[in-house]
Amino acid sequence: MGQLDGKVAVITGAGSGIGRAIAHGFAAEGARVVVSDVNGETAGAVAGEIGEAALANVCDVSDAAQVDAMVDTAISGFGRIDILVNNAGRARGGPLSRMSEEDWDTVFATNVRGTFLCSRAALQHMIPQRSGVIINTASGLGLRPREYVAAYAASKAAIISITESLAMEVARYGIRVNAFAPGVTDTPFWRALQTEESIAAAYERGEVGQPEDSVPTVVFLASEAARDISGVTVPRQIFVAKETK
Repeated sequence: MGQLDGKVAVITGAGSGIGRAIAHGFAAEGARVVVSDVNGETAGAVAGEIGEAALANVCDVSDAAQVDAMVDTAISGFGRIDILVNNAGRARGGPLSRMSEEDWDTVFATNVRGTFLCSRAALQHMIPQRSGVIINTASGLGLRPREYVAAYAASKAAIISITESLAMEVARYGIRVNAFAPGVTDTPFWRALQTEESIAAAYERGEVGQPEDSVPTVVFLASEAARDISGVTVPRQIFVAKETK
């Protein structure tokens, strides 16, 4: 038996990277999953990899109508929603002094507004059934910011705050809300913001993890093993020991 047998999960940003790994990990533990992504081709590919236990969905999480339709896909396809993983994210880097308003707003529209809209839509079903789990993808940068990532770091700090506040709000309904904060993870999202030199340097420092590294943490938070945990952000700063010759 899997840790998530009989559960239905919606995972945003599941077309690649950490979201894709979570979708596969949840399915392996017995869950049926809605693989949602703004890119319909990658969402369909991941759902195809999983098979009958998955449905593909195209959704821009900053758009309320698309978010509501995503949750409706879970309800019409699988009958309920037990788990929501708010994983979709965007990043814009560079000095704050030269950042455009459009770039700032784009980051917050996906990361913060998206978390709000998806949580609100899922709660319309979780509250009446008096059960559910919401898991938010934060970031190590939301806990320990670095230079040139002000918008992204601030958005992830906001997600951590939302997690803590919402956990208190919905505890009376038997709903848990937690977050996890990955460190540097080798995903297309991360590589798009790097140069070949910076990627090589990050590996040389031993600080790069893989998407699959986060899966056990997220499965645990979604499972009954974590039934008494809510309002927590689990840090996952990854340092990989280098081989010595």
